[in-house]
Amino acid sequence: MKLYRTEDGIFISSEGSFYRLEGESWDALMARDGLYDDCLAAVKKASPSHDFSDEAILPPIENQEVWASGVTYYRSRTARMEEAKDAGGGDFYDRVYSAERPELFFKAAGHRVVGHGGKVRIRSDAKWSVPEPELTLALSSSGRITGYTIGNDMSSRDIEGENPLYLPQAKVYDGSCALGPCILVRPDPLPKDVRIDLTILRAGEIAFAGTTTLNELKREPQLLADYLYRDNSFPYGCFLMTGTGIVPPDAFTLHSGDRIDISIEQIGTLSNVVA
Repeated sequence: MKLYRTEDGIFISSEGSFYRLEGESWDALMARDGLYDDCLAAVKKASPSHDFSDEAILPPIENQEVWASGVTYYRSRTARMEEAKDAGGGDFYDRVYSAERPELFFKAAGHRVVGHGGKVRIRSDAKWSVPEPELTLALSSSGRITGYTIGNDMSSRDIEGENPLYLPQAKVYDGSCALGPCILVRPDPLPKDVRIDLTILRAGEIAFAGTTTLNELKREPQLLADYLYRDNSFPYGCFLMTGTGIVPPDAFTLHSGDRIDISIEQIGTLSNVVA
């Protein structure tokens, strides 16, 4: 099942039909451990609706926070070591990749998040910017994984590489995070062979494309969630990006007008244009 937040309300997609979810708030849904069971029960007692529109889709977030995990794929480790070597921070990322404790950082409040079809941004003071396609966990208020969505962790690699302490400025700014188009709600984890695909189009032509699978993710998603919830509370639930295994070459940087398509099997495609 897929859960959509739209301008016209909340909808559940199941077996090709859409069902309007009445009498529920998004924040209350995201906080629950039993999201799958609640959606299943709602579908069983509802009639299909014809009111759903792709054009009305909103980001799947209200008062949730978005956090992110770093250096969870070997490709990310290598890229960040390379970008930070001149700042003396190259081996930091190798240590993080091998350590028991993961790298976790705050990414976005709800008002900074862009949805499917919206415009992401590159920082005005950055010269080297890339998208980072990431499987993103929907977590309940207790830290249970209740669903999955697609995330785009926009990053300013030159700012991050200048000094690792500049990470928040490289990662956190208006339009730096996209989520959507929906939340895949399921009772069991995603298979390890699920593919993540990134395509960047420039003037209608492919400027970059890459693929990875969840097999390349070094850390278990629930372990990342458990660390995030240590001494942190999220009364409305939380989103956690799990890191990227697709990094464009160093010579590549995003341009205004580029279209970023991120597809994850079973979830769908998140499309955004660079403002």
